[in-house]
Amino acid sequence: MTRSFLPLALLAFTGQSQAPAQKLPLDQIKLPPGFVIELYATGLQDARQMALGDKGTLFVGSRRARRVYAVVDRDGDKKGDQVYTIATGLASPSGIAFRDGALYVAEVSRVTRYDGIESKLDSPPQPVVVNDKLPTEAHHGWKYLGFGPDGMLYVPIGAPCNLCERPDDERFATITRMKADGTGQEIFARGIRNTVGFDWHPQTGELWLTENGRDNMADDIPPDELLRAPKPGLHFGFPYCHAGDTPDPELGAKRPCSEFEPPAIKLGAHVAAIGMTFYTGRMFPQEYHNQIFIAEHGSWNRAQPQGYRIMLVKLEGNKAVSYTPFAEGWLRGVRASRGSQTIGDAWGRPTDVLVMPDGSLLIADDEADVIYRVSYKG
Repeated sequence: MTRSFLPLALLAFTGQSQAPAQKLPLDQIKLPPGFVIELYATGLQDARQMALGDKGTLFVGSRRARRVYAVVDRDGDKKGDQVYTIATGLASPSGIAFRDGALYVAEVSRVTRYDGIESKLDSPPQPVVVNDKLPTEAHHGWKYLGFGPDGMLYVPIGAPCNLCERPDDERFATITRMKADGTGQEIFARGIRNTVGFDWHPQTGELWLTENGRDNMADDIPPDELLRAPKPGLHFGFPYCHAGDTPDPELGAKRPCSEFEPPAIKLGAHVAAIGMTFYTGRMFPQEYHNQIFIAEHGSWNRAQPQGYRIMLVKLEGNKAVSYTPFAEGWLRGVRASRGSQTIGDAWGRPTDVLVMPDGSLLIADDEADVIYRVSYKG
């Protein structure tokens, strides 16, 4: 394997104490009885996917900030004491994963690896290039990463458009997987416009993932989706069919919805459902065990904004049976326009969820640039 020779300035960063956060109205967050939300880490610009190292280091990717962070809780008080910048100047390094002492980082067109990183936070090593043959299109080019129960590294490749066919590269609108060294890349699932959140059922090992529906159809069409992919080779419909039963007005005549796999459950329209996780801890009550938490970043392609919350999807066996709010209050409910987009007036926008070893739930927020910790006091 080859190494990537980046400027030295990108590789050596000293840790900084926790940056002071603006006064955040955490009392506005509504949680079920017995749950408490607190700040875990601050000063993480554009915080996106999170991953936990073997020694307890919290790694955090970003998109617009082009950085990868590491957060250390040295005194064990359930709050980050020090933030390190592992790398900067990267191409939308939203996605990260940790395995065998190494941090894997997804950029638009490549995946790199930082070996032995937890013992080198003060002086990060040069990254090893795992795979630099991914598409270069920036539209939906940011991606999350994850290692499956099969030991393979799963790398989604979004559609480079709102709606299109791209026969020139069959990897678009798919989830691919490869060996940890970057070889043997193959397509696992197709017809997925853009997923930046997925996890495996802790009992069955089946892959579940969020799906962002297309824009510019209507306020309430199509919904975002939660998908279940129990085996390779399934097609979920994009760009011909949305949410299992809605033919696309432009391309739907080419292939009927009956050809494709329906969603496990429909989510809110345009809520931008991204990071998700199965709850595998023991701190929360039994009713949450092996259920799904989803971070909804929030809508822009909708007259009345929605999302900006953490949702809970409950399962019965392999069927999703409910979709309800778990944490909400980041959206003030007042509309604010940015050009042609309608963005909710929100002081926070959740991007990812991560279960900690003690059973608490971390939530990344790329609007407030913080990580929250949700615990259950009972």
